[in-house]
Amino acid sequence: MIERSGFSDFTMELEDFEIRKSNMLIDRLHSVTFGGSVHCIPAVMDGVVYFSSCDYYVYAVDAKNGKRIWDFKTNGMMPGYSPELHENVLYIGTTGKTLYAIDITTRKSLWEFNAGNAVTTKPLFYKGRIYAGSEDGNLYCVDTDGKEIWRFTTGKGLFYSVSEHNGKLYFGSGDGYFYCLSLDGKEIWRFKTGDEIYCEAPANFHKGIVYFASVDNYLYAVDAETGKEKWKIPTGKYGNCFSPVIHNDVIYHGSRDGVLYAFDLDGKEKWRFNAGSLVGVSVTINKDRIYFGCEEGIVFCLSPEGKEIWRTKVSGPVWCPPVISEGKAYFGSWDCHLYCVNAETGKEIWSFPTSTQVVSNVDPPYKAWEVEIKKERNDTGNRENAINIEKTGKDEYSMESEYSVKSEYVMESEYG
Repeated sequence: MIERSGFSDFTMELEDFEIRKSNMLIDRLHSVTFGGSVHCIPAVMDGVVYFSSCDYYVYAVDAKNGKRIWDFKTNGMMPGYSPELHENVLYIGTTGKTLYAIDITTRKSLWEFNAGNAVTTKPLFYKGRIYAGSEDGNLYCVDTDGKEIWRFTTGKGLFYSVSEHNGKLYFGSGDGYFYCLSLDGKEIWRFKTGDEIYCEAPANFHKGIVYFASVDNYLYAVDAETGKEKWKIPTGKYGNCFSPVIHNDVIYHGSRDGVLYAFDLDGKEKWRFNAGSLVGVSVTINKDRIYFGCEEGIVFCLSPEGKEIWRTKVSGPVWCPPVISEGKAYFGSWDCHLYCVNAETGKEIWSFPTSTQVVSNVDPPYKAWEVEIKKERNDTGNRENAINIEKTGKDEYSMESEYSVKSEYVMESEYG
């Protein structure tokens, strides 16, 4: 029998069913509606926290007391779009097809660059150029005046933030390839995975290896110079949209199945921690403590051995990792707030509400997957049924077949 954590009452012979992906995971981002929900990695500089929201606003909040300093209204939502800060300029993209450069001193836009579709990734500032990906499938390179220098076209939309390593650019695409480019936009290599590559956080590097994950359920270790695979390991059944983090020769990687893994550099598992629901896009490591959030609105603090130190719960999902600064952890939640908690204890210090407390709608976390029943439970037939996993309430998913036949099974889940 198979029994997955969070689905304790849903048991079945292993050979009786399989999980398969039926739609693009990125469609979940497309389902987001206007609201005050916060889904980004905040930026902290000089005692100010900067973050974006689905209400079209970029906010600057006093890190000490959570008071609003200023806000800036853009032309679109920013679900998962994190700001990049360089000196006194904040760079951020929106669903309104625009990359903004905002002067944080004057609180005005310096320029706006228009892409072919939503600017969907965290921009990267490197050596006087800004790099940002778009849903139109292009990675754009613009100068500090907002003028396009070049663009590189992939096969599908970009929802993976670009990173720089040894003078090269690295990012994944919805076409299933992970790319390495020169700074002038020429392809050096590409690496094919089995599905779309989607993550709001950039890839990480260690000892010449780039680590990234794909929605094909694998975590990859690839030579950053040559693009040759070192190893790959499976992590769950519901895809990956998580950027691994390496610390003290340990790889920390979360899965959409609700598990945070710790692997050694050879890909061998050291430990796992079951968060009980979909783990956010990455972890933050500060003073040998591991911080991350999950779909159920819990932020965890773990030891390097995977032991829980504390947890704190808010009323909405926390999909992006906290930012730690001066003993405080800052994170946003889908419940329309930015939170500040004590990094040592998890105790809330303050919370900041966005302009509207109307929560943005978003598709259920596993809508893109189906459970395919290979034979009837009572073995009286061999007809295959494709069962959609869709959320119907806080703790219950219903399964309905493509033949419009209601399943007798109901899955009790911790997942939100």
